[in-house]
Amino acid sequence: MKTTKRLFLATVALSALATLGAAHAQTALDDVMKAKSIKIAVPTDFPPYGFVGTDLQPQGLDVDTARLIGSKLGVKVELVPVTSANRIPYLQTRKADLVISTLGKNAERLAVIDFTVAYSPFFQAVFASKSLAVSSFADLAGKSIGVTRGAIEDQELTKLAPPTADVKRFEDNNATVSAFVSGQTQLIATGASVAGNMMARNPQLGAEYKLLLKDSPNFIGVAKGEDALRLKVNEIIVAAKQSGEIDSLAKKWLGRPAGTLPE
Repeated sequence: MKTTKRLFLATVALSALATLGAAHAQTALDDVMKAKSIKIAVPTDFPPYGFVGTDLQPQGLDVDTARLIGSKLGVKVELVPVTSANRIPYLQTRKADLVISTLGKNAERLAVIDFTVAYSPFFQAVFASKSLAVSSFADLAGKSIGVTRGAIEDQELTKLAPPTADVKRFEDNNATVSAFVSGQTQLIATGASVAGNMMARNPQLGAEYKLLLKDSPNFIGVAKGEDALRLKVNEIIVAAKQSGEIDSLAKKWLGRPAGTLPE
């Protein structure tokens, strides 16, 4: 009888905890609106998505997106700097209400957090000076292109470039960027973050986005079960896509419109 009673009490306690957890899991939006403040985790070491500017203030596409969401909610934004390693734990432990930090969506992450619709592109592409006419992969024929050996962009470029393209492979991103900046190559194939940083540091190059190699959009992370907050952010992002605000942010920081992003 005592064992049965203990099992019954344990079941009731677990049920109460589960109910409490479920109730708590839907309070994020209410809490944000009540406090008139939202904590958003952003990168500060990954330009052009998030970095510290010369004024020592966070800036970048993810930072601007965080501010856009705060503005649409009518609340103050508290930016929470995170790394790739701690951004999801910060969300799980309520140190952040949202994570806007070049977060890709996959099955492993879906098991522990939820995601909004995509808010920005993350891509590998070919970049070159505005003065160089390149509108298709066929136009790469006879031109020199720098790329980091073995990187995703190397793999994609190998598939898409014509046989007569002069693909020069370097051992790391720094070497690839240096070759382009110094004029050793006419074009560079690299990720958006590397290109954005390169263009910000070397405006005299007049470099711009030319050709897409591979697209991997970013999503906003939300704590598991926080459907009210997730749906509200979805509403804001969808409206910003329709108004052109999302495209404007992508153009500002990535040199190309966001284009069609998955819902």
